[in-house]
Amino acid sequence: MISLDNLTVSYGGWTLFDNISFLINEKDRIGLVGKNGAGKTTLLRIIIGEQQPTEGAVTINGECTIGYLPQQMRVADTTTLKAETEKAFDEVLRLEAEIASLTAEIAERTDYESEEYETLLHRLNDAQDRYHILGGDTREADIEKTLLGLGFKRTDFDRATSEFSGGWRMRIELAKLLLRRPSIFLLDEPTNHLDIESIQWLEEYLRNYNGAVLLISHDRAFLDNVTTRTVELSLGHIYDYKVPYSKFVELRAERRAQQMAAYENQQRMIEKTEEFIEKFRYKPTKSNQVQSRIKQLERLERIEVEEEDLATLNIKFPPAPRSGQIVAEIKEVGKAFGQKRIFSDFTFTLERGQKIAFVGRNGEGKTTMARMIIGELEQTEGTIKLGANVNIGYYAQNQDDLMDGEFTVFDTLDRVAVGDIRTRLRDILGAFLFRGEDIDKKVKVLSGGERSRLAMARLMLEPYNLLVLDEPTNHMDMRSKDILKRALQKYDGTVILVSHDRDFLDGIVDRIYEFRDGGVKEYLGGIYYFLEKRKVESLQEIERKDTPAVAAPKENSTGKLSYEQKKEQEKLLRKLRKAVETIEAELAEIEEKIAAYDEKFATATEYNEADYAAYNDLKTQYDHQMHEWEKASYELEITENQ
Repeated sequence: MISLDNLTVSYGGWTLFDNISFLINEKDRIGLVGKNGAGKTTLLRIIIGEQQPTEGAVTINGECTIGYLPQQMRVADTTTLKAETEKAFDEVLRLEAEIASLTAEIAERTDYESEEYETLLHRLNDAQDRYHILGGDTREADIEKTLLGLGFKRTDFDRATSEFSGGWRMRIELAKLLLRRPSIFLLDEPTNHLDIESIQWLEEYLRNYNGAVLLISHDRAFLDNVTTRTVELSLGHIYDYKVPYSKFVELRAERRAQQMAAYENQQRMIEKTEEFIEKFRYKPTKSNQVQSRIKQLERLERIEVEEEDLATLNIKFPPAPRSGQIVAEIKEVGKAFGQKRIFSDFTFTLERGQKIAFVGRNGEGKTTMARMIIGELEQTEGTIKLGANVNIGYYAQNQDDLMDGEFTVFDTLDRVAVGDIRTRLRDILGAFLFRGEDIDKKVKVLSGGERSRLAMARLMLEPYNLLVLDEPTNHMDMRSKDILKRALQKYDGTVILVSHDRDFLDGIVDRIYEFRDGGVKEYLGGIYYFLEKRKVESLQEIERKDTPAVAAPKENSTGKLSYEQKKEQEKLLRKLRKAVETIEAELAEIEEKIAAYDEKFATATEYNEADYAAYNDLKTQYDHQMHEWEKASYELEITENQ
């Protein structure tokens, strides 16, 4: 469908792409990956013709249509959400007018046997076929379904596009793109402005889409759920794997190991051959053998190990100064902007060392709550009380926009650093991949990922004990996110994370607060536990809507449960207690096996690979069962207290 042939892109003496080629087929699901600056966005712009390669060509099948979503774009401010979205159907509306005109002309004619009449019939038939293919019959339903899927509400449909924030405007463009149904989607970071629910909806849409998809994303879970092929851009070359991202990471490591082993074997052979040549070069009795080995080396096809990109982010947060046990106490907090109420009655206590996440659809109050905790916004009702010695480090969602574009990278830190740390600014910038001449670049010329890293570097200048991070991974590449994640896992302070990145949140937070429909709900567990529970609750909500009101059991006039309700609750309690007991028995059994191995290893005289593999499997099982036990125990506790 699209063929990229021997593409080279050079800037002066620097080569971004070096003779790369690959083919995009119908229904391909490709993840384009690589560190920031590897050329991913440049490659998309070359495919759509916005940029020309230094050498090589892009060949596009004549019938192929492309839908391109860049990272940033402008949206018209002169119309409503629905009217703007309907622009996706410009061709459908043109066809509609053409069909109406042709139908009227055919109805007036009586020359049924003429060539002109037959031509009109053919034109009408072609227009109707194209109209149906483009979804003309269902466009109203498709618009509604797409806008709702991307998080808009029906009440938004008649709002002016000028009222929406930048993130929501990107969603409008994404909606128009999806509704145009091109042969291939080229999507550059489509999840940056989406919440978790909208990301899941988009995943489902793209999985079932009839065309091809080529997307750039730093969201590991999104890539794994959508793509089946991974193309890596690294140091001017591409590596094509017919697998999703997580499997690609494994295969890339295996390929590198095999390549290194073959290279090292060949280097040893070359070294020994050269030693032989040098040793016997001047001995007449060995001249034939020497010449033979010289020719052998000349004919040898040397193995080249591809240059590996080892530049990674090296982050370690300063140790957190000790705060009080209670870091923040939020009681019955609510927020309204004029007549618009965002949420109300939010109560929770944040304790020292806890790591929690605020999740939910955009506009439900996550960032608003974060800004109220740091004192940037005033709550409408309720109280927010910070504990003793709490020192807050805040990373704003638009942090990169808050920096002065005219300052250099070094000046940006130098202006806020105080004391001895000013002598370590170059080391800190080096840890965030700003090296050499990079520190003299102006902020305005930095990429989105570079700005995010610079903003995060500013958080390193002072030891905080409460980090409030609002979408810290937007624009960060995979490696940067992984190392930031490990740094947060090791951080000994308290963390509030606002994020839609499921893979990033997994393993950091153990408590989720979902902002939804004007309220906030607490989930005691990790992000995937929350998503699992949220899915069940959504199904229950649907069932409640579909079930007649008389079927729902109610409390009697005294406020006590009815006999039938008591029976149902007792039945549920027995089931939950049984689940907890079963898991506890399994945990005890695994503990016994682990203890047996510990005893065996204590007296072992040699390493047994099979034993250690079995031992590690048991520890993995134990961790999984402990997680299941925590979930089951929590559900039992909640049910017992109802």
